[in-house]
Amino acid sequence: MKNGLVWFCRIAVGLLFIFSGLIKANDPLGFSYKLEEYFEVFHLTSLNGFALSLSIILCALEMILGFALLIGARAISVIWGLLLLIIFFGFLTFYSAYFKVVQTCGCFGDAIPLTPWQSFGKDMVLLLLVVVIFVNRKTVKSLFTNKTSDKLLIAATLIFIGFGLFTVNFLPVIDFLPYKVGANILQEMQTPPGAKPDEFEITYHLTNKKTKETKVMTDKEYLKTAIWKDTNWEIKGNPESRLVKKGFEPKIRDLAIQDATGNNYNQELLSSPFYSLWIVAYNLDDTNKDALGRINALSANLIQNFNTRVIVLTSNAPANAEVFAKSQKLVAELFYADGVPLKTMVRANPGIMLIKNGTVINKWHYHNMPKYEDLVKNYLGKQ
Repeated sequence: MKNGLVWFCRIAVGLLFIFSGLIKANDPLGFSYKLEEYFEVFHLTSLNGFALSLSIILCALEMILGFALLIGARAISVIWGLLLLIIFFGFLTFYSAYFKVVQTCGCFGDAIPLTPWQSFGKDMVLLLLVVVIFVNRKTVKSLFTNKTSDKLLIAATLIFIGFGLFTVNFLPVIDFLPYKVGANILQEMQTPPGAKPDEFEITYHLTNKKTKETKVMTDKEYLKTAIWKDTNWEIKGNPESRLVKKGFEPKIRDLAIQDATGNNYNQELLSSPFYSLWIVAYNLDDTNKDALGRINALSANLIQNFNTRVIVLTSNAPANAEVFAKSQKLVAELFYADGVPLKTMVRANPGIMLIKNGTVINKWHYHNMPKYEDLVKNYLGKQ
């Protein structure tokens, strides 16, 4: 019975750690943005430059520990590592939930978004399972010889780290983001008719001018009792608003594409029936200039031969962006948007998106950007 319980906990923890690490390793750049949020909360912004490397290492570490637990390799050290790691994660998720600082922990990336309290609850269940294993750690035996286990662990480490490096350089294998291939951006921004909005409850603090009696009432109680008709009662301070029920929320709610003077181009760019090429460089200061030069040459051919509309989307200030565009001899039109949606569009700086009728036809990392001939053959030559 006891041995069965340990095996159950061992399998559950091992698989969950592998799954959690794998989901994040599918998009390590996205996880690095989450790490930067935590660095800001704890005033460790000096670590931002290491966020991506730490992201790849942490994702690999989760998978390595989970795999090692399943095969029983280096059992005592691995179980100690799991215990310390889950305590650390538990602290982070509790801090996020209690102080409302990071609203999604990124535990399962964008595949399974969790609220801070849901993340903390998940970590507490995991902690309980790990504690069971920790108490019985001497009973955890390797499924193979020590030599074989070590070889398997080394191979797994190389694979897990390699997977993270691959997805950083060639985009996520599975795209869970709202700008994935096949998604219609305009549709993802809309709220369907009849969709219920967020439901809030407002709390009032009231004081009686004569008796100095105080009351705390919700907005419904305030109207139902008609206390507002009694001029002796007055509201003190600012009403408090609390979300009671989450309503419908569009997948894309923060995209506003503008020109240098602030005119909105969402409708014009996303309703065009023709192919357009979007060069997404959320930060021109850190963008890969060699890649941008190759994309610029591709853009020039598309503009000249197919009259394709090519735009650069960035979050840089217009004045700085225009100076940069001139220095790099960019042929594309410049447009601007907030950095958050631009980072979500494509996990590369720069990245390339092919858009038609507001739909993402395809997108590429600059490491595997398409050739002019392939774009013509597969897309432009068929329109």
